[in-house]
Amino acid sequence: MTPLNLEAYLHNHIPLSAAMQVHVDEATEEHVQLSAPLAPNINHRETVFGGSASALSILSAWALLHVRLSRAGVAARLVIQSNRMEYLKPVAGAFSARSTLADTGQWPGFLRMLHRRGRARIVVTAELLDGGDLAGRFEGEFVALGHGAD
Repeated sequence: MTPLNLEAYLHNHIPLSAAMQVHVDEATEEHVQLSAPLAPNINHRETVFGGSASALSILSAWALLHVRLSRAGVAARLVIQSNRMEYLKPVAGAFSARSTLADTGQWPGFLRMLHRRGRARIVVTAELLDGGDLAGRFEGEFVALGHGAD
């Protein structure tokens, strides 16, 4: 899946991503990096709204799993079960989120569980970036539901 294909998918299936003007900078099996401009994500202090920062982080993490499952030829619905966001500093311009699996060694077991039980959980992390500076940290647990699962 190319960054352009992923961006089109996000904008068509998750309308918030289009409203936030999310751009896919990079989409590989190792990480997905999304970015967004300040203007549609601004708060009353003229910095990035915390909800937008969190949403971009969640989108980046979700997109990483979407890319990995697509490349593995696995059809599954992905939902977030829980997450934690830590804000380290305000962001006064364009921002990005770069996601990775919390533990890449868990991926084979995640796929086995998904095939065997039709449901699997995995943790994804993301760094919220203000240019090259770390502005926040995200960690979320996602659930994949196999085809036909509720």
